[in-house]
Amino acid sequence: MGHPSLRSATSAGPPSARTLVVVAHPDLASSRITACLAEAVSDLAHVTVHEIGPACHDGHFDIAREQQLLRDHDRIVWQFPWYWYSVPAVLKAWIDQVLTYGFAYGGSGSVLRGKTLQLVTSTGGPEESYAAVDPASRFTMTQLLAPLDATARLIGMRLAEPLVLHGARTVTDEDLAVHAKRYRELLSSPSRAD
Repeated sequence: MGHPSLRSATSAGPPSARTLVVVAHPDLASSRITACLAEAVSDLAHVTVHEIGPACHDGHFDIAREQQLLRDHDRIVWQFPWYWYSVPAVLKAWIDQVLTYGFAYGGSGSVLRGKTLQLVTSTGGPEESYAAVDPASRFTMTQLLAPLDATARLIGMRLAEPLVLHGARTVTDEDLAVHAKRYRELLSSPSRAD
């Protein structure tokens, strides 16, 4: 592919199985979880791993290039660490700049309609912190992900069941390996929304 933020195997596989993994981390080189998960799927034949940090220059993306990547794939994965009950700033900037009116929604904006959006994220806190009974959080992970669900609906994408790794700060190497294997199996299976 030639661009440092893109990693794809040489065999593309069937067009209906093409998956774009949009990796959003402010410092992937220092990441344990996000980097491990991206690496776990980077050699799958039908998967293109796209780290958007290096693709952002002075706060801006090459919109035509980013939109072409979305056109070329049927399943889009947003892989990111969960920051302050939201996505990292680089993913928010990407969403704002790339999912434009006339492309992703509104008018003739139906390019993403019918494609699948898969969220893959990790939280610092344990799973119990995202239970409705926890007085500290008050909200479940499903409730907190509602804005991304709404985004998927607006642009006509099918939102798959999110893959969440809780307790990222304390997860063991063994548990991380099991989660990475699950992620790999998820992207190896046909795209489907739940």
